[in-house]
Amino acid sequence: MTTLDTHYLDDLEEEAVYILREAAASFERVALLFSGGKDSSVLTRLAERAFAPAPLPFALLHVDTGHNFPEVLAFRDARVAQLGARLIVARVEDSIARGTVRLSDPLASRNAEQSVTLLEAVAEHRLDALIGGARRDEEKARAKERIFSHRDRHGRWCPREQRPELWTLFNTRLAAGEHMRVFPLSNWTELDVWLYIAREQVPVPAMYYSHVREVVRRRGFLVPVTPVTPALPGERIERLAVRFRTVGDMACTCPVESLAANADEVVAETAAAQVSERGATRMDDLTSDTSMERRKREGYF
Repeated sequence: MTTLDTHYLDDLEEEAVYILREAAASFERVALLFSGGKDSSVLTRLAERAFAPAPLPFALLHVDTGHNFPEVLAFRDARVAQLGARLIVARVEDSIARGTVRLSDPLASRNAEQSVTLLEAVAEHRLDALIGGARRDEEKARAKERIFSHRDRHGRWCPREQRPELWTLFNTRLAAGEHMRVFPLSNWTELDVWLYIAREQVPVPAMYYSHVREVVRRRGFLVPVTPVTPALPGERIERLAVRFRTVGDMACTCPVESLAANADEVVAETAAAQVSERGATRMDDLTSDTSMERRKREGYF
């Protein structure tokens, strides 16, 4: 067990539980974004704490790119069944079939295209709030978010139109067609998430822990060899002990070399890490035309 002082996690937990209850009380049609990743897994555990012994008062929503790791989808379904929750799956493939998403390459990352599918799900289910697991330390654009982050009637995030949040008072008023994104983990870091996983024994996909996987070295990343990311001519396939710090679209998500086989060992690695999880593992964050801020302005998580 980690020897780090984790008493402050009680304060983070209390804040997150308060935010979850405020969201459930303030809006009529709420969904919690659940991909099966570590942040959304912690978020669902916090939601259990917030509303127990009652069931979750909102559905879980996953935007499936069609390029998700099979292990993560299996974990997602098993966890949803365990929670007894309702799962809404919005598929990028359906947006492609409708013609609202067009891809230049079927094997390219679909990460940015999730915005279209997400906003279509918001409209279809008439959602007025989405609860997400974004953290301020993930990426600089995330740090501009409010905890209750307003979206206009086109689903766009406008930094200059966000409401002040003084003394933990949240302005939840919405005009027709608008919705709110709610981020209970805003004041958490990657290390906090892993300390909480270790302390509370939160289940997460096994990919977060060390395992042997075929990878190739490309553009400074270890790229997993998958049907979506096959080895290119001239690349040498290696079998390395790796783990994933984040589990997103297979076309852009890379592991790091690691022998950390449990949550406590991941805590130790995370405490010593010099590069953010997105900087170390997300290839699509390298180019300015797919920057997080641009994607968020278009409706991204």
